[in-house]
Amino acid sequence: MKILIADDHDLLRDTLVAFLESEADLETSAAATLDEALSLIEAEDSYDLVLLDFNMPGMNGLTGLDRAKAAGRGQRVALISGVADRSIAEKALAGGAAGFLPKTLPAKSLVNAVRFMAMGEQYAPLDFMTAEETAPKNALAEKLSRRELQVLEGLTLGKSNKEIARDLDVQEPTVKLHVKTLYRKIGVANRTQAAMVAKDAGLF
Repeated sequence: MKILIADDHDLLRDTLVAFLESEADLETSAAATLDEALSLIEAEDSYDLVLLDFNMPGMNGLTGLDRAKAAGRGQRVALISGVADRSIAEKALAGGAAGFLPKTLPAKSLVNAVRFMAMGEQYAPLDFMTAEETAPKNALAEKLSRRELQVLEGLTLGKSNKEIARDLDVQEPTVKLHVKTLYRKIGVANRTQAAMVAKDAGLF
């Protein structure tokens, strides 16, 4: 089986490649951006499965998933992510993704999932897809909706509205609205103040 792993985090990508290569029947290639992945797909045209990091450069939310599925001979494509929530996983699966792999997945489970998807099945870990989404027990967090918390985390990481929109697979005006609302809720006037309040509260 030929597997393409596309992830912009060098250590994680190299670890995945090494682990999968240790399996006798798995052959891997690697890319650091969506464009690199698409070039390899067009050149090789024989991958059994492509694993795409949801947040790597060029992905633009689930648009990157669609582009990779349409490239080459229409190979199977799955998402891997450490930040995407269940709603994004559900959208990806509904849109024809071969699967969704959280980066917290144990190594043995990852190999089994890769084989499962490469053989034509759709995979997502049951515990991830059925887990109850609980709000953090934090006085500041309890003032905000789950989406506002995600936006606030993006602000704390110094991300632009456009980057946050890409990460959450929403439109930029939606992020601007969330930013305005959370500013009012936590009593700040700008991004720097919001980040400081979040850090002081021990949120991120």
